Amino acid sequence: MIIGLHHVQITIPQGTEAQGRDFYCQVLGLKEIEKPNSLKGRGGFWLQVGKMEVHVGTEEGFNRFTTKSHIAYQVEDIAFWKARLTAHSIEIIESIPIPNFERFEFRDPFGNRVEMIQQL
Repeated sequence: MIIGLHHVQITIPQGTEAQGRDFYCQVLGLKEIEKPNSLKGRGGFWLQVGKMEVHVGTEEGFNRFTTKSHIAYQVEDIAFWKARLTAHSIEIIESIPIPNFERFEFRDPFGNRVEMIQQL
């Protein structure tokens, strides 16, 4: 029986961890958590999002701009996030509407598709 999600992993290019930390920790305000010693040599970093984790790994060899794969962050004030991302020169992409939610998408500095979603 599956009882929940433990973490989601996204990837950024190798050697861009400092830029990744700046975006995910400073712009999005997520808290970095320590990786186990056994995984520290593999690059990347981990983030805490509520009770969940986002593992940011490093990977080469594919174009992140061509995939529909994404992570969706549930937020309380979607207007705040539109304004904050726009202030950091992140292009906002309007999403196809779905009932009872307001949402939009953007690409992180590495091309990963990201969604912000607020329940109405």
